[in-house]
Amino acid sequence: MKEEQAMKSIDPVGRGGLWRAGLALSLAMLAGCASGPNANPKDPLEPFNRGVYQFNDVVDRAVLKPVATAYRDVLPSPVRTGVTNVFANAKDGWSVLNNALQLKGEQTGNSLMRFLVNTLLGLGGVLDIASEMQIERSTEDFGQTLGHWGVGAGPYLVLPLLGPSTLRDTAALPVDGQGDLASSVGDVAVRNSLIALNLVNQRSRYLDASAMLDQVALDPYTFTRDAFLQSRQNDVYDGYPPDDNDSSPFVEDYSVN
Repeated sequence: MKEEQAMKSIDPVGRGGLWRAGLALSLAMLAGCASGPNANPKDPLEPFNRGVYQFNDVVDRAVLKPVATAYRDVLPSPVRTGVTNVFANAKDGWSVLNNALQLKGEQTGNSLMRFLVNTLLGLGGVLDIASEMQIERSTEDFGQTLGHWGVGAGPYLVLPLLGPSTLRDTAALPVDGQGDLASSVGDVAVRNSLIALNLVNQRSRYLDASAMLDQVALDPYTFTRDAFLQSRQNDVYDGYPPDDNDSSPFVEDYSVN
């Protein structure tokens, strides 16, 4: 499943309902942060991005990772699986719209069927009945929809608390926020609790992967960036990305002179 790809395993915070704060802070700090002509063309804002990466890492090590570790150790696996399934089911519902916008008939039907089956027969998504029925999951978000219709990824961005992104995906966050499970909850306390639960649950699933990253990567920032960009390109092109030589300059060269 695409949401289980390597890069998403090292996005420690996820997106959820925190996109507004990350987007606002990032856009406020971007002015004047572009690197010189020798910068990686896909990462012209590397000094800014490294600073945000370090900030996220400090927050993760001090707060999120310890909480996620306790969450994993205390709650039984079936409970954690049920939480994961509920949020994944909400993504299936949002994927119906994005697959339809990309004119993917089969994927639209599969996403709709998954959402209906798991919502109606799976106790609101707690049980993943659709996977047992071998209904394929095709997770799509609005950033992928924009990419499908030719919008270039733009420069790589690291968002405060939200982790790796691109300019295109950052611009898509307000739309994707409408498909977030917590955003539909009117009660502020419940909404915030759902956001926190989603973040902690996601982080708990990737504790082993992040520990491995710390051990094997000489430069975790570079490893994270390159793996994310490759994974994201695979997502947009459904696993069949074009050769670099076939891509447009707008997609592949984001240098800021």
